[in-house]
Amino acid sequence: MKRAFRTVLGIATAGVAVVALAACNGTSASSAGTGSSKQLTIGFVPGIASDPFFKAMQVGAEAKAKELRIKLLWQGSPSEYSPQSQIPFVETMLTQRVDGLVLVPTDPDALQPSVAKAQALKTPVVTVYTTVTDQSSLTAAITGDNADGGRQAAKTLATQIGDSGPVFLMNGSPTATTNQLRAKGFTEELANHPGIQLVGEEYAYSQPAKATSVVTSILLKFPDLKGIFAVDGTSGTGSVAALRNTGKVGAVKLIGYDAYDNQVADLKSGVYSALVAQKPGDEAALALQDLVDTLTRQNADKIQKNVVLPNVVLTEDNLAQTARYQYPAQ
Repeated sequence: MKRAFRTVLGIATAGVAVVALAACNGTSASSAGTGSSKQLTIGFVPGIASDPFFKAMQVGAEAKAKELRIKLLWQGSPSEYSPQSQIPFVETMLTQRVDGLVLVPTDPDALQPSVAKAQALKTPVVTVYTTVTDQSSLTAAITGDNADGGRQAAKTLATQIGDSGPVFLMNGSPTATTNQLRAKGFTEELANHPGIQLVGEEYAYSQPAKATSVVTSILLKFPDLKGIFAVDGTSGTGSVAALRNTGKVGAVKLIGYDAYDNQVADLKSGVYSALVAQKPGDEAALALQDLVDTLTRQNADKIQKNVVLPNVVLTEDNLAQTARYQYPAQ
């Protein structure tokens, strides 16, 4: 598959911005078990700092940092989900010699050299949400069960559209491992539903306006479209706008990923027919705990190398039981 990246708004600008990293939750922690009173500093580089999913992850990270009494440096590209935008932030974290690094790789291969550099500096790395191709040097790789999330989306959509009709896959990024696993699970499950036809797949690249344009075109091309699977939050936001603009809300079933306040509100009003919720705060909290355990040599032998957290499907019918999976407000 051909890789495409959005235009980077100046790597040099990003590099300057990174220098201004701010500390969050800097309290009087000590490196327990290491014989040092030095407060641990953990760097955290999300895929794109402005994305609501990563903001929900930041909430979990900041709460855990406060609990662990560590210094958290959280910084990432404000508007671009691409290796070109992310790598300067990672490089600055390593230059500052953080004690540990949590990373959401925007590309499994392009971020591999950054992980190798961290290893050379003896800086432990935990990946969350996405990961790198070679995970052998990672302390841990933590993610949601994305393939199963895609399968659950397909099963739910199949039930909602009577197991027949054309559907569309609104993907996020061709380089995000999570997006690809969701799409893979979705398409594999659709193979078990011969009455359903997948009429297309395109990418939004974390830009809601792109998703709106794509879905609008698909609705015009396929006026009998029965369903859409939007693999991430921004793809979902753009899809919602397209359905509203074309008067197709309710007529086209929309399965989204994640469970922000606005998404749950749209689920209640019938814009979304289902949401596949992750646990971004839990991913971040576990990553910080793993790094602290590694650095302090406490419970390090209990760290799981690969962790896959389960997803849950929210529908209007089961919301009373699943509402607790809604993401925290910012």
